[in-house]
Amino acid sequence: MERFVEAAPGVRLWAEERGGADAPPLLLIMGAQASGLGWPDELVDTLAARHRVIRYDHRDTGRSTWAFDERPYPLARLADDALAVLDGHGVERAHVVGMSMGGSLAQLLIADRPERLLSATLVGTSALSTAPYIRPDGTRTPPEELPGIAPRLLEMWSRPVADLGLEAELERRVEHWRALGGDLLPFDADEARALERRIVEHTGHHTASTAHARADASGLDRTERLARTSVPTLVVSAPAEPVFPPPHPQHIAQAIRGARLVEIPGMGHALPRAVLAPLAAAILDHTLGH
Repeated sequence: MERFVEAAPGVRLWAEERGGADAPPLLLIMGAQASGLGWPDELVDTLAARHRVIRYDHRDTGRSTWAFDERPYPLARLADDALAVLDGHGVERAHVVGMSMGGSLAQLLIADRPERLLSATLVGTSALSTAPYIRPDGTRTPPEELPGIAPRLLEMWSRPVADLGLEAELERRVEHWRALGGDLLPFDADEARALERRIVEHTGHHTASTAHARADASGLDRTERLARTSVPTLVVSAPAEPVFPPPHPQHIAQAIRGARLVEIPGMGHALPRAVLAPLAAAILDHTLGH
């Protein structure tokens, strides 16, 4: 079932839910510039066998309001939007799964609104913490010295995005997914193209959003609150991750009190079909009992 949720005056967010109305709610929070359709249907349906799954378009993506140029907002505002989506569905507490920027937003919820969460799962993100990463040999590494984004991606992100038509934009997005997927699993260009074509149809145009890259990302540090949280947290480690490569997941697991770590073989910063079954199994195992 689809609906629009009022997140703020003049800001509507598209949302969709699947699964039993009485099942434990599970909110999926996508990454920057990404529509909620970035969560593959196969994954959503698997999770919906046990949960009332809600996915949504961030503002300035998909069918939600695009108005950043007229009304800019800080990145942290998107965490408030996640709560607005829960409120719009009458959900008091939910399991939350956040990927990439969505993982940062989930950490803000862990830190600032723990009473709204049943559990959290973090995928493809970095810790909102200044605590050092302690390596197995006891060496302490400041977060800013952990491995950075792959040069190939940085080069892609530095290019201006010109509107050369739908097919050229789809090809650009496919190549972006190729780079995000890492180098351990075969890349299915047809799968990526079909997903992006569906997102374009869902959105109604092929304009690439840049709002989240331009939003103010200051004030996100939650070191102390994450270190004392009681929210059950699962951190997914992806060995082929090109954006936040290991040991970023290990650092998150240390920074968040009581967090558990699970590795999805071959996974990068993407959700190809090959990782969906093990990822769903990890999420469902984590949400069971919380």
